[in-house]
Amino acid sequence: MKQIIYLFRHGETELNLKGRYQGELDSALTLDGIEQVTNNAKLLKMLIDDPKEWELISSPLGRAQQSINIICDVLGFDKSTVIKDDRLKEVSVGKWAGLTIKEIEMSWPDLLENTNSYNWYFNSPNGESYDSVVERVSEWLQFIQNKEKVIVMSHGLTGRIIRGVFRDLAKDQALILEVSQNTFFKLTDKQIERYCSEYDEFY
Repeated sequence: MKQIIYLFRHGETELNLKGRYQGELDSALTLDGIEQVTNNAKLLKMLIDDPKEWELISSPLGRAQQSINIICDVLGFDKSTVIKDDRLKEVSVGKWAGLTIKEIEMSWPDLLENTNSYNWYFNSPNGESYDSVVERVSEWLQFIQNKEKVIVMSHGLTGRIIRGVFRDLAKDQALILEVSQNTFFKLTDKQIERYCSEYDEFY
């Protein structure tokens, strides 16, 4: 069996727009976010065959649910068939949830020492560690190994780690992977293809 996974990130949210880190908080999609997901869904519709052959799995967080519902509308899926899976949630940033990077720097400057723009999330008080996220997404990938065709809605940082685990990448390699909301990814045979809806093309 050749497994195919299409992996999506939710569209832009109000907190994204304000530069506030969400973690497991939530906020609605912006108008641009709705357009991003709609465009991604239209491109996906060109790529897949019979929608009935696909299973949909999503993070239970509201922004992911709003995004997967848009995909259902465009592709003609029954929204009630979407499976919610906690293992696809965004990485928890603990006490930093809802804050901007400037607010974090002011209150916890010591916790940002010797970090970079990709790994600082994992120093958050009461947040998740990188290893714990790897464990839960690895468990999820194992759980779906017998599912042939899967469409998945997750989040920016979690999506990076899913792709990193899928490709057996080191932490530093996984954390620099792209997280654009105009793109999605096809995972199959240990290979990852990138699709971009912003320019109505994929490569």
